[in-house]
Amino acid sequence: MKEISNLIAYRPDVKVVDATLRDGGLVNNFYFTDEFVKALYLANLRAGVDYMEFGYKASTEMFDVDKFGKWKFSRDEDIRKIVGDNATDLKVSVMADVGRCEKSDIIDRADSPIDMIRVATYVNTIPGAVDLIEDAKSKGYEVCCNIMAISHSLEGELRAALEILGQSPVDVLYIVDSYGAMYPEQIARFADMYTEVAAKYGKKVGIHAHNNQQLAFANTIEAVGDGVDWLDATYASMGRGAGNCAMELLLGFLRNPKYNIYPAVQFVDKYMTQLREEGVVWGYDLQYLMTGLLNQHPRAAIQFTKEKRSDYTEFYREMVSQE
Repeated sequence: MKEISNLIAYRPDVKVVDATLRDGGLVNNFYFTDEFVKALYLANLRAGVDYMEFGYKASTEMFDVDKFGKWKFSRDEDIRKIVGDNATDLKVSVMADVGRCEKSDIIDRADSPIDMIRVATYVNTIPGAVDLIEDAKSKGYEVCCNIMAISHSLEGELRAALEILGQSPVDVLYIVDSYGAMYPEQIARFADMYTEVAAKYGKKVGIHAHNNQQLAFANTIEAVGDGVDWLDATYASMGRGAGNCAMELLLGFLRNPKYNIYPAVQFVDKYMTQLREEGVVWGYDLQYLMTGLLNQHPRAAIQFTKEKRSDYTEFYREMVSQE
C-alpha cells in the first residue's frame, strides 16, 4: 500500500507547472490576448504556482508566423511585456521541441526573462534532446526533458533513453502520457522506473497527463503518491484534444500552504468561461475516449471535433479499422 503521508503530507519539493498557454495554445493556435496572458500570470502568482510555461520556442523557418499567435514562438521581448523583470517567486519556462526549434532562438539566460527550457522529445530523438539540453544548460537555464508518447515505447528503449538523459545535465525527467492511454497502475510502474534513474543521477521526476479517459487528475495523484514532485496542470484542463490535469483540481488536492485555489477559481470563472463562450473547444468527449482506449494519437479525434461530427459509432469503426 502506498504510504498515506505521500498523499496528504506537506511536500516541500513539489512544484506545480502551469502549461495553459503551451498545451492550451494547441487548441486555438496560440491566439491569446495580452489581457488573458497577463491575467493568467497574475493568477499563477496569487495561487502560488511555481512555473508558468509561456509556449514554444518554435522555428520561424518551419512555422509560418502569420498562421499562429505569438506564443507559438515565445519571443523574449513578448514575455518581458507580460512579466517585466519578474521579481517574483514564479519562474518562466518555454518548450523546445527537438527538430522544431533553433538553438539560436534561445539566448543566454542572463539576458532573458526565461528561467527554464523544457525539451520535448521522442525516444528515437534522444541524441537531439541531449544536444538541446546541453546547449540550454550551458546558457544558464534550468532544463527538463519530456519524453513523449511513452505508451508506445518498448521498455528496453525507454530505460536506455533514461540512462542517457540521466548522464546529461538535465534537471527533471518527465513522464508524459501523450495519448491519455495510461491508467494509475501503469503510471506507478513508470514512476518507479523514472525515480530509480532520477535517484541514481540526482534528478527530479515530473508528470504531464492527458485526459482522454478522464484520468489526468487521477494519474497525477498516483504519481504524487509514488514520489513524483513536478506536476503539470492547466486551468479548466485546457490542452490539446481532451486536455490535461485541471489546475483547480490539483491545487485543491495538494496539502501545501503555499498554494491557494481561490485565484484559480477566479481565473477560470472569468477567462476560461469566456474562451468557451467564444467557441474555443477542448476537453473530454467520446472521440478522445476512443483514441485513448486504443492508445492512438488524438489527431483523428481533433479533426472529428473540428468538423463538428457527432457520428461517434462510425468514428469508432474508423479508429478500430486502423489498428
